[in-house]
Amino acid sequence: MGFSLTDCVSIADFSKSDLLAVLSEAKRMEGLAEEKKRKLLEGKIVASLFFEPSTRTRLSFETAIQRLGARVIGFADAGVSSAKKGETLSDTILMVEQYSDAIVMRHSIDGAARRAAEVSSKPVVNAGDGSNQHPTQTLLDLYTIQKKFGRLDKLNIGMVGDLKYGRTVHSLAAALNLFDGNKLFLVSPESLKMPKEIVRECGKMNPVESDSLEQFLPQLDVLYATRIQKERFPDEVEYEKVKDAYVIDQKMLEKGKKGLQVMHPLPRVNEISTDVDSTPHALYFEQAGNGIPVREALLRLLLGKEK
Repeated sequence: MGFSLTDCVSIADFSKSDLLAVLSEAKRMEGLAEEKKRKLLEGKIVASLFFEPSTRTRLSFETAIQRLGARVIGFADAGVSSAKKGETLSDTILMVEQYSDAIVMRHSIDGAARRAAEVSSKPVVNAGDGSNQHPTQTLLDLYTIQKKFGRLDKLNIGMVGDLKYGRTVHSLAAALNLFDGNKLFLVSPESLKMPKEIVRECGKMNPVESDSLEQFLPQLDVLYATRIQKERFPDEVEYEKVKDAYVIDQKMLEKGKKGLQVMHPLPRVNEISTDVDSTPHALYFEQAGNGIPVREALLRLLLGKEK
């Protein structure tokens, strides 16, 4: 079970073997003594370039980098970078790679991470590009599911909310399609349906689409909720129509399958009521915490320093 990639741009680039290699390494990271872990990337420098706002992804990456003994350079606001002066993304990457051993980047434009990887001679990790992909979120989602259920196959997974602009569900659906026996249930307003090309690519899971959530609850092992993303809407009027389309609360989950787990990439607005937080269904905070060992694992594999 090997890891073959030199960049982490899209889940579409990952084979099943690559995915399992990261998850196996994440498990190893969780069990590794801190003093040993700090030597794994000792002397390395990782550039953290966040052209778009982030809390969990940026902080968990920077925590992972520092726990591995590497140092972080970069910015959390594109307004303080030369992009504000008109510098192209390609030039930014070619400049930053002179100072670092790897680049972690979030950008608002679909395909920006692919462009960065094309021009960079150093490993590039996509921390989210527009409404396109968020591969490291998918890796931690898979790790969370694997830890909770002991497997990544023969599961019923429901995805609810913004399936059109939600890059996390695009990536996760593609990854789950690599495993056998999974079934996919897609719940959204008509205007926020999963893109047709992704539905086609996930044909192995026999996707079922609907605008009604409650009919699927008794079948689901995992309910993956997403925020209706106001910032992705070109028309605020359209956002207002769908912003409260789905609100998951404790009473609703009483209709669910025993053992149903609720996941969310966070931040949430009102799509999961806080009364769910104290129930056995709530998996989203543990999910967020799993970002650290998973990102530690990915960085270790990409930078390839064995210790």
